[in-house]
Amino acid sequence: MNTIVTIIYLLGVPLLVMQLAKRWTWIDKVSPMSVLYVIGLATANLIPADNGVFNIDADINTLFGNIAVPLAIPLMLMGCDTKGWQVGKALKVFLTGLASVLIVTVIGFFLFMPANHSPESYRGFAQVCAVATGIYTGGIPNMGAIKQAVGMPAETYLYLSSYDLIVTGIYLVFIILFGKTVFRRLLPASIEHDAVQGEATKEGKANPFDRSHRKATLLAIAITLLIAAVSYGVSLLASADGSPNMTVLILLLTTLAIAASFLPPMKRQQHSFDLGLYCVYVFCLSIATACDVREMDLAGSLPILYYLGFIIFGSLVLQVLFARLLKIDGDSVMVCSVALINSPPFVPLAAALLNNKNIVILGITVGLLGYMLGNYLGIGLYHLLLALV
Repeated sequence: MNTIVTIIYLLGVPLLVMQLAKRWTWIDKVSPMSVLYVIGLATANLIPADNGVFNIDADINTLFGNIAVPLAIPLMLMGCDTKGWQVGKALKVFLTGLASVLIVTVIGFFLFMPANHSPESYRGFAQVCAVATGIYTGGIPNMGAIKQAVGMPAETYLYLSSYDLIVTGIYLVFIILFGKTVFRRLLPASIEHDAVQGEATKEGKANPFDRSHRKATLLAIAITLLIAAVSYGVSLLASADGSPNMTVLILLLTTLAIAASFLPPMKRQQHSFDLGLYCVYVFCLSIATACDVREMDLAGSLPILYYLGFIIFGSLVLQVLFARLLKIDGDSVMVCSVALINSPPFVPLAAALLNNKNIVILGITVGLLGYMLGNYLGIGLYHLLLALV
C-alpha cells in the first residue's frame, strides 16, 4: 500500500502543481519547484511516521529520485539549440568557479581549523579539506574516493556527510527561492536566455500531455528510455564495484542526447524540454521528501559544519566577483555554481528555474570537468597542506 501511495504522491503532486500554476500566477512567480520543495520538506518533517494513513516508502522515493535525472537530462537536451554553444565560454565559467571553490576552501582551512594545532588535528582537518574539495568541485563519487585515499576515519566521514546534506540543502533553498533574481541583478543578462524567451513568445508554451503532442511526446520518451538504458548499462560495465560510474553515465547521457537533438523529428521541440521539466519536478519533490532533519546529527563536530557553509557561500560570493570582472552572464554563473556545489544531476533543476534550456549543456560540461578533476584536486591539496607542517 505504501508503494502505491508513494508513486501517486511523486507523480501526481508535480502534475497538480503544474496545472495549478496555470490558474494561480503566484506559483509561477515563486516557481513550481519552490512549492514542491516546501511540500516535500513538510511531508518529511511534519507528518508523523507510521501514521497509518499516509506513509512514504523511502526505497521507492529514492528510486524515483534516481530515475528522474537520467530521464530529465536527455529530454531537456533534445529541446536545446546546440549551434551557438561556445567552448571558450564554458572553460571561462568553469575556471572561475573552480578557482573560487579552491581559494575559499584553503582560506577556510586556516580559519576553522581547531585551536589545538597538534599534528593529529592538523592532519584530520586536512582530510576534511581534501574531501570537501572533492565534493564541491566534483560530487559524491569523488567524496568516497578521496575519503579512502586520505584515510579519513568513519566517524569524521559521517559528520561530514550529514553536514554536507544540511548546508547544500540550505544552498539549494537559496537557489530555488532567490537564485534567479540575485544572479540576474548582479550580473549581465544571458544571450541564451533572451533567445529562449523570444522563441517561447513566438511558439507559445507547449504542453507535452496535450493530445496534439502525443505522437511527439511518445517518440521523445522512447528515445530517452533508449539513451538512458544504454548509458546506464555502459556505466555499469565501466564500474568496478557494481554501481554505475557517474562520470560515464552523465557523459553518455549528454552525448547521446545531443546527437538525438539533430534528428529531424526532435529538433528544438519545446514539448521535449517541458517533459524533462516534469521529471525535474519529480526529482525536486523526491529529494525534499528524503530530507528528514530529525534524523540528522546536528551536534557533532560543529567546526566542520561552519567550514562547509563558508566554502559554499564564500565561493558563491567570490565567483560573482570574478564574473563581474570578466563580464560573465548571471545564468552561466548560477548553473556553474549548482553544477560544482550540487553536482551535474542538479543542472536541469537550475535550467528550469532560469527558464533557459540552452544553458543545460554548459552546466553539465562544467559538472563533468569537476568530476574528472575532483579526485586530483582533493588528494593534491591534502598532500600540499601536510607538506606545510
